[in-house]
Amino acid sequence: MEAILRDCVQHSLRDFMHRNAIFVCERLCAEFPSETNLQLLAGCYLQSNQAYAAYHILKGTQVAQSRYLFAISCFQMDLLGEAESALCPANEPGAEVPNGAAGHYLLGLIYRYTDRRKSAIHHFKQALTMDPCMWAAYEELCVLGSAEEAAVVFGEAAVLSIQKQYLHHGLASQSLLTLNEDCSLVSGRNFSSEDVSQRQFKHVQGNNIRDMSGSSHVSLGGASGQPVNGSSGSSFFNTPSPMPMQLSGVAPPALCRIGQPNGPNLNTGTDSSPKSNVNSTIQAPRRKFVDEGKLRKISSRLSFDSGNRRSNRLAAEAGTNTNASASVTAGNGTTNSSKYLGSSKLSSVARSLANRKGQPWANENVDEGMRNETFDDSRSTTAAVASGFTPSSDARYLEQEGATLSSTGGIINVSRVATGASELLSLLRTLGEGYRLSCMYRCQDALDVYLKLPYKHYNTGWVLSQVGKAYCELIDYSEADRAFSLARQASPYSLEGMDMYSTVLYHLKEDMKLSYLAQELISTDRLAPQSWVAMGNCYSLQKDHETALKFFQRAVQVNSRFTYAHTLCGHEYVALEDFENGIKSYQTALRIDARHYNAWYGLGMVYHRQEKFEFSEHHFRTAFQINPRSSVIMTYLASALHALKRSEEALVMMEKAIRADKKNPLPMYHKASILMSLEKFDEALAVLEDVKEYSPRESSVYALMGKIYKRRNMHEKAMLHFGYALDLKPSATDVATIKADIEKLHVPDELDDE
Repeated sequence: MEAILRDCVQHSLRDFMHRNAIFVCERLCAEFPSETNLQLLAGCYLQSNQAYAAYHILKGTQVAQSRYLFAISCFQMDLLGEAESALCPANEPGAEVPNGAAGHYLLGLIYRYTDRRKSAIHHFKQALTMDPCMWAAYEELCVLGSAEEAAVVFGEAAVLSIQKQYLHHGLASQSLLTLNEDCSLVSGRNFSSEDVSQRQFKHVQGNNIRDMSGSSHVSLGGASGQPVNGSSGSSFFNTPSPMPMQLSGVAPPALCRIGQPNGPNLNTGTDSSPKSNVNSTIQAPRRKFVDEGKLRKISSRLSFDSGNRRSNRLAAEAGTNTNASASVTAGNGTTNSSKYLGSSKLSSVARSLANRKGQPWANENVDEGMRNETFDDSRSTTAAVASGFTPSSDARYLEQEGATLSSTGGIINVSRVATGASELLSLLRTLGEGYRLSCMYRCQDALDVYLKLPYKHYNTGWVLSQVGKAYCELIDYSEADRAFSLARQASPYSLEGMDMYSTVLYHLKEDMKLSYLAQELISTDRLAPQSWVAMGNCYSLQKDHETALKFFQRAVQVNSRFTYAHTLCGHEYVALEDFENGIKSYQTALRIDARHYNAWYGLGMVYHRQEKFEFSEHHFRTAFQINPRSSVIMTYLASALHALKRSEEALVMMEKAIRADKKNPLPMYHKASILMSLEKFDEALAVLEDVKEYSPRESSVYALMGKIYKRRNMHEKAMLHFGYALDLKPSATDVATIKADIEKLHVPDELDDE
């Protein structure tokens, strides 16, 4: 009964029937109380987003897996102290972190959110060492600014680690298959082959196959859709038999062969394999019911033969799975490049990738390659069986094929595992290096790395979102808009990067597109912070800062660790002249992510407006150390230096800002202001003439030129430029300032300063 209940729970979880899983698992725990069953019940509640239930169930447990699940529930409830105690008990200082790489990753998150950066980095690195495929740990290291180059992290050592894990997993899966077969033999003793109808047979057969695929994680069918057994009309009954059921299409070795296997056929249609194929099974005669005593005798006598059959079945499955992966690799060029239109920078991606590959994308036939490779593999395997492939020749055959024979008889192809691991880590190296460079704000380098990806990976939502973020950091909002639009087309269901997309549309003043995006995101997921950030940006663009602030606060409410939402709350508080709450919002953002330079920049702006220039300079400089390529940060850092009477340093920093982004008129304008204060009027006017080329309708440029002409006692030109500035409809504050300057046009500078 316990096994049936556990199996029912697992089925319900696989089918996402969480309510049913919880009900059945409660019956299981009531009938068979044990910590293992409590773990299963807690897992049901966690998958049903009821972390509080899992917390109360597992509180006080001592088994490693129970402590890990308890830590997960504590983390989701923001009880970070209890989560840490569960993973690292105080009374066991040298205890191993439960659940391996996942446990170290969770512990790294706990340390990160409790502001223990070095410990967090250590555990993220431990997680990557134990499992090189744990991408989330590498992402966290990149965010913390401590990631090594991707070529080092995903190098040869990682290939060997994956290979070792895969072989270990293969042996473990094989052991589970062995256990399932033995259980199937025993549990089937109550069924008689004469009493099972065809409908009952289909039900039992389907359940057995689903059980085995769910519990052992071994694929029972080939990727090409061919039947596993050659026989399509044979029936299979779950009755006791001296011969275990044969799930593979490969015939067993000749050694100790008692009879032909009679296995289930996964393909209910017509057999698609060639009639002359050696591995087509011969239907075995039906057997009468065998009682339990006889079954034990027969099972012990045939244990060696069953091991050989399992070996060949696993060999065929491993070959089929490898063929499927090879077929997918062979067909990676089939694409649709119609998404890249126009003369944009992104429009050259498809052409550059096609030229780099040296062949057209559509030249490869995936289905044909899959059929050919599968047929060749089956042909070579059956040939080996037909030629007397016995255990005595196993080692020599496997050595030639680059495979290894496990202690239980399973065949695992080591060379193919190594090839697959190398291909996977090659892909992760490219993605990882691009993400690392992006987190270091080397955005142009990151874009160049992403272009090295195969087209099918480049044209995914995550990569295109990263491309859009890189263009956003480069202040190239039109290209960022194009990249994010393509990301929406590739993955319309994904919210990755949509908060930044809404900010891009905010800067482009695309109010219609921004409103449409916000409505789409809200209809997709009302509990995602990105949806509410987009809505807040929509209202902020309309200068409705109070409503925008409410939406940003809603984003914080649905995810209190969403750093960008806290920063946007700070921006809105500052726009409402509420500097105290603005500072609190920025500081909260920095507690979550100390490298979030936008929050450092926001604090610098607040202190600059409060004329606390030393504090302002400190925060701008910290932001500059995090993102040394931002023209805007350099500009305001130079302004703070100028306010501190360090004008020479300010001019040097302003030159850096101009070189960083020659299209940005802001540093040139501030440079002219510094030059004017140093009474270098001619140089200042020359710089302002350049600014006019980039921003011909910027009223502040003409107002500053009017002030310079006034200082040079050229009143007519000063009045002319003040008039130009008023004609361009500046803000109400700027209008008042310009009118005040006009009234004081003939007042000497000495009296004006007083």
